[in-house]
Amino acid sequence: LSIYLSIYLSIYLSIYLSIYLSIYLSIYLSIYLSIYLSIYLSIYLSIYLSIYLSIYLSIYLSIYLSIYLSIYLSIYLSIYLSIYLSIYLSIYLSIYYLSIYVSTHLSI
Repeated sequence: LSIYLSIYLSIYLSIYLSIYLSIYLSIYLSIYLSIYLSIYLSIYLSIYLSIYLSIYLSIYLSIYLSIYLSIYLSIYLSIYLSIYLSIYLSIYLSIYYLSIYVSTHLSI
């Protein structure tokens, strides 16, 4: 009887312990890992993303803005200056030649 009881208890305890441990460990590990990973990932990602984004954005924006502004300003200034100078010179030259024309005709 004692042999049967010991075999029964060993089988029962092994099954019970395996089921209990598997359930307990799965629940504990899922809760622990979810909390740990969420905290760790949030901290790591916030630090990493802030550093990465600040460096990346500063470099990208400086390069982009310098290229964009140089191209934009060169095009804008060339167009603006050409239009402005053409209008100014046409008005100035027309007034100048008109004054010469009027002064020569009035002197005659």
